[in-house]
Amino acid sequence: MRDCDEAGWNRTVAPVVGPRMSLLALSLVLAQAPAIPVERAAALMGLDAARCPTGDEAARVRCLLDLHLGDDPAAARLAKGLYEKTGHVVGVLPEEDFEGGYRGVIHLVPQRPVGAERRHLEFAAQALLDIDAFLSDTEARAGAPLAYRWRALELRFFRSIKKRTPAAFALDWTVSYNVNGTLNGSLPVVRGLLFHEVFHLNDDGWSTRALSEDYDDIVRRCGTTIDCLTRYVPEPLVVKGGTYYSFMPGNGVREYAADLALRYFKEQREVMSGGVVKKPFKCQAPQNARAWAKLVERFFGGVDRVPSCFTGKAPK
Repeated sequence: MRDCDEAGWNRTVAPVVGPRMSLLALSLVLAQAPAIPVERAAALMGLDAARCPTGDEAARVRCLLDLHLGDDPAAARLAKGLYEKTGHVVGVLPEEDFEGGYRGVIHLVPQRPVGAERRHLEFAAQALLDIDAFLSDTEARAGAPLAYRWRALELRFFRSIKKRTPAAFALDWTVSYNVNGTLNGSLPVVRGLLFHEVFHLNDDGWSTRALSEDYDDIVRRCGTTIDCLTRYVPEPLVVKGGTYYSFMPGNGVREYAADLALRYFKEQREVMSGGVVKKPFKCQAPQNARAWAKLVERFFGGVDRVPSCFTGKAPK
């Protein structure tokens, strides 16, 4: 699970779609993910699909979004635009008691991203569009579909009561987002948070199979000692009173892998923007290089925009 105080929990550019896009055409645009059916979309919003009876599936989903967010026209436009570009459907998380580990049970309630909370929809929508643009470019460079799903996700908004965690969590192609989350205050942070969570949806046990040997070796070498771990950590996030998030006892290799994916995202975007990655993660240690190569090959079509580390003899 992702640490709530630092970056949320985890449980476990396509063409713009036109205003009269059919379900078949929408499915072709979102080739690597099935479109969310209208009945499912209605359930995400707590509505009856019969309230939008006419038109094709895409038109009916847009109608439902108008009903769901229509008291804030700007929010409705954001949600419909996000749906048309990526297939993501904005809804709410049903009320539930969330098992927060050592923080205890946290009560979560549905919260529509309207009015004062619309800024969270703005953050999340732009973050997901940025992710879509990045992965679309990566897929084009790879020359084949990525083994990675990032479109047609359910985006559920909620508010935590009395606590400001979890920031977000992901399960079954759904990402749930806390408008009361401590971290959720800027686009860059939300973008990183959502990339981390979407990776969790794609992991499916890969990180345990592919990365455990090196990860366990690092833990044996360093334990939780920050100075020792620094060269191995993908994201320099330190948990309050603890160590780096990627190596916090109980988090394990899955969280390390999601942070590795986030580091890939950040470094690749730096190169895409014309910048230079000053300390590439893959160049800091042989374990890093092996993990990086496996991640790039498995999920991102072998595309690595960061130049090779070594022009001479490789380190031992």
